[in-house]
Amino acid sequence: MAFAKEWIDEGFPASRVLKYASITRSTYYYRLANPPKSRVHTGGRPIPGYSLNRKTQKRVKDSTIKGYLMNLIEGEDEIYGYRKLTKALRRKHKLVINKKKVYRLCKELDILMPQREKKQKHPRRLAKNRKITGPNQLWQVDIKYGYVTNSRRFFFLASAIDVYDRSIVGHYIGKTCEAPKITKMLMKAMMKRDVKMAKAEEGESRLIIRSDNGPQFISNHFQEFSKDKFEHERIPPKSPNMNAYIESFHSVLERECYQRNEFITFDHAVATVTKYINFYNKRRYHGSLNDCSPSEYYAKWAANSVDPVELAM
Repeated sequence: MAFAKEWIDEGFPASRVLKYASITRSTYYYRLANPPKSRVHTGGRPIPGYSLNRKTQKRVKDSTIKGYLMNLIEGEDEIYGYRKLTKALRRKHKLVINKKKVYRLCKELDILMPQREKKQKHPRRLAKNRKITGPNQLWQVDIKYGYVTNSRRFFFLASAIDVYDRSIVGHYIGKTCEAPKITKMLMKAMMKRDVKMAKAEEGESRLIIRSDNGPQFISNHFQEFSKDKFEHERIPPKSPNMNAYIESFHSVLERECYQRNEFITFDHAVATVTKYINFYNKRRYHGSLNDCSPSEYYAKWAANSVDPVELAM
């Protein structure tokens, strides 16, 4: 319509332009005489500025309601928040009013009560820079997804890595991944590595397990499990570099296992991933471990046959 008008205004024959644009003459001249009204977004329904009295059906201005609110908070209702003030207005002044409006009026009067702070049952320990001088001082744990083609469903791999010797000390593969599954995996890993699972005495270091802020790791179950067994710390949001070792392992796993295999069934995925982790621990060379596998390096460290290394984490 717009381009047809432009061509006609420039002197082109109206009949030819309208025929080319597939617009009838009656439609063109009707729209020319009656242009569509532009709709202006007003940002929602306007504020009426009053509420009704339920008993008399008379309008009560917002300024009057503000006066009611000021009187209420000065009297016996001074400890009430906006929700209970709403009930007081309904009962004492017979107003038809909702809590959203009362909240708005209280905000305009600056009489909103301060919100209570939500107390965490388990205080959050943020990851901090540490110096690692041996195995079983710092583990990193994370979850990775995989895909099964037959069922068209994902599976979960939760794994823990020792940042000193790069060993995958424990892993869990399942169709679901709740916190109890991860804590059971960590318990087995700590028993296998003979990690002391008790409160550290003064001057004694404990195993630190670092994770992100996934729901499994912030759950009450995981916090209760970690309380007396190890120190659990969480990385700040959007800082995967603080969990770099487990992120690096999952990147290698993606490239060397996931991309080279199509997991037909869930059992096939479990067998393939388990086989790869076994290869990773026992036979895959690491340049940062003097071209040893994690198992070889751990054995050499236990036999005091490697130079001591200090890692800054």
